[in-house]
Amino acid sequence: MMATTHVFAGLAVVAPVAYQVPEFALSLAVGAILGGFAPDFDLVLVHRRTFHYPVGGLAVAVPAVAVAIEFPSSVTTALAAFAVAAWLHAASDAIGGGPEMDPWNDRSERAVYDHVRGRWIRPRRWIRYDGAPEDAALAVALAVPALIVFEGWIRTVVLGGVILSLAYALFRRRLVAWVPDWLE
Repeated sequence: MMATTHVFAGLAVVAPVAYQVPEFALSLAVGAILGGFAPDFDLVLVHRRTFHYPVGGLAVAVPAVAVAIEFPSSVTTALAAFAVAAWLHAASDAIGGGPEMDPWNDRSERAVYDHVRGRWIRPRRWIRYDGAPEDAALAVALAVPALIVFEGWIRTVVLGGVILSLAYALFRRRLVAWVPDWLE
């Protein structure tokens, strides 16, 4: 899935909390945005293995949420939102295609690495590849809660992300020709 889809998923998860506890809306949004992006920093390493923890990430997310509930502050809520969004990103990569630049060719049976079991989780291909039409539709749907709950620059970032997502989806399959060999 697109990085923006992951970010919107994180924002959709924290939006009900931000609505109920608006004093933490900013920290929840920033944590969710950063956590939604963070696993993909491994794009130039071993993508979907180095910073993706689809199983083990839950062991960090649950205690982070518990700490934020017990000791609510801007820092604890941001860290909890980060941990949940990062875990959700890694876990949801299994519903897409493989990590290669042209996954519509179904070249790989590796969606995301499970560090706990020491093996790759196979791709389900419900979202065929990042930028697929169904990915764009999911991104737009997941952006709605954030557009309703958050205000100011967060809403502007989300709107920009929706526009970027739709543009990326429109040109995604053509972009493969422009990717340098070292990134594949």
